Amino acid sequence: MSDDGLTISKGAAIRQGFMAVGLFGALGLALWVGGESVNSSGEAKPVTCSHGEPEKKPAQTPAEAGHVSGAQLCEALHRPDLADLLGTPGEVVKNANGGGSTFKPVGSDEEIHTPSGKIEFETYTVNLRVADDGLKVATVAKFLGDGTLPLTVLGHPAAYYSDRTISLSFNLDGSDASTGSGVPTRSLVVSRGTEDGGGTYELTLWRSDGGMPDDAVVLRLAETVLPTVPGWAAAG
Repeated sequence: MSDDGLTISKGAAIRQGFMAVGLFGALGLALWVGGESVNSSGEAKPVTCSHGEPEKKPAQTPAEAGHVSGAQLCEALHRPDLADLLGTPGEVVKNANGGGSTFKPVGSDEEIHTPSGKIEFETYTVNLRVADDGLKVATVAKFLGDGTLPLTVLGHPAAYYSDRTISLSFNLDGSDASTGSGVPTRSLVVSRGTEDGGGTYELTLWRSDGGMPDDAVVLRLAETVLPTVPGWAAAG
């Protein structure tokens, strides 16, 4: 028996590869398990954000008081109008999860926390990650960009890139595992500050039918959700 329900962005894996050789900061990858809850009468109940194990967070300095958690990212995504924003009105949330991980860059004793939130519908899956790893939007565009012109989102430097998920299949007894190419993804990387000083929000969409998400959908979602994330810096 195998479970192939876990996917991550190939681009995210590439970014983590950069950091593994010490070129940049850290990007954590969170894996989630979730599902629709059912009450005693057998009726489905609305899905709420589940958070799994408590997130391990690095010690914060006063300047880091605005640290955002995976739970908060999940709640920011889990809006009542999310299906409408995606252009799939009437769809209900199948899974809603938040989590995070920490990474210690090569040659550094500092742990960097990377929280993520994910919402899954029948058509779309939406993932929002925050990376305080020092990585700039310009660097992401250079290594992962597809030629799309740089842009700004709500006054923040931003860039698109396309990718595919990686499907992870494994036996539940842990005896075997395999990987394969998944569905196309579209990501919008937005600087955490109004200047491209390092650190990003990354909003990624993919479709269960294998279609490429439209940029207009990604942008509409980013412009609506990001201002509700704790710590968002509004442009002056």
